Amino acid sequence: MRRLVAETRLHPAELVLPMFIREGATEAIDITSMPGVQQHSLDSFRRALNQAAEVGVGGVNLFGVPTTKDAQGSGATDPDGILNVAIRVAKEEVGDALVVQSDLCLDEFTDHGHCGVLAADGSVDNDATLRRYREMAVVQAESGAELVCMSGMMDGQIAAARDALDIAGHTGTALLAYAAKYASAFYGPFREAVDSSLVGDRRTYQIDAANGRQGLREVEQDIAEGADIVMVKPAMSYLDVLAETAATSPVPVWAYQISGEYAMITAAALNGWIDRDAAAMEALVGIKRAGADAILTYFAVDIARKLNDEAGLRTSGSTADVAGIASTGKAPE
Repeated sequence: MRRLVAETRLHPAELVLPMFIREGATEAIDITSMPGVQQHSLDSFRRALNQAAEVGVGGVNLFGVPTTKDAQGSGATDPDGILNVAIRVAKEEVGDALVVQSDLCLDEFTDHGHCGVLAADGSVDNDATLRRYREMAVVQAESGAELVCMSGMMDGQIAAARDALDIAGHTGTALLAYAAKYASAFYGPFREAVDSSLVGDRRTYQIDAANGRQGLREVEQDIAEGADIVMVKPAMSYLDVLAETAATSPVPVWAYQISGEYAMITAAALNGWIDRDAAAMEALVGIKRAGADAILTYFAVDIARKLNDEAGLRTSGSTADVAGIASTGKAPE
């Protein structure tokens, strides 16, 4: 009865797995603040991609971890840079099974750790950054990315990337806008995951946690610039922004259950305080209930597997009952 009247349902295809690929790694490296999540070597990356495809997640969102960085984030536009190599690997391995998504931001590639190019006074130069983003979008599309994910929160980034992609002939490459991305204390584990070199903080270009209406304005601007999907990040503390966005957006609305959210649930479970999978499922259903059409989550494979197992049990039970009726003419006792 509870299943029959449920208002919200979660499906593996609505989950997207973020993945980290480390340049030069010979094996997977555990991320200490995110137990169960790893920086992948190319070999372990291939195995993990196939696991994700097998359980039916909707996509993978790729982040590169380079060995060298500079002020311009040169590795981001190098066709042989780790992120662009990873995109090609993912496209070859699972491109027919799920959507290959690429993170478009400079923070993993800059020695100062910011999402853009810095001006002489140390501030982020928005226009200079957009020129780098244009180059990145084209290189990622040429590497095989089907969905380019603009996470830098620069003004005009969607319009700049769309224009660059169209000029280069990649009119079919879609853009996801990290439209309402808030300056959050819950990003900490992610910075370990990408070996962040951040100096200072990103409060000059990420949204203040106090401002809900500002998030909605950012969403409207990105849609006007041509975003195919808009996203609210983080999910947990911004469900109100997510719900209001979902109520008005003409394009799909996604959310990101970020590293700190994953780390809290996992750490509490490791201490025996909560049931990991049950808490993760409840959190994801809450994000879906608030209006997310899809969710980026580090729980994607485990939760997809659990959903498949539950569906399989119901299906196998139903099959057995039907077989019983067919062979005996009456329902089994």
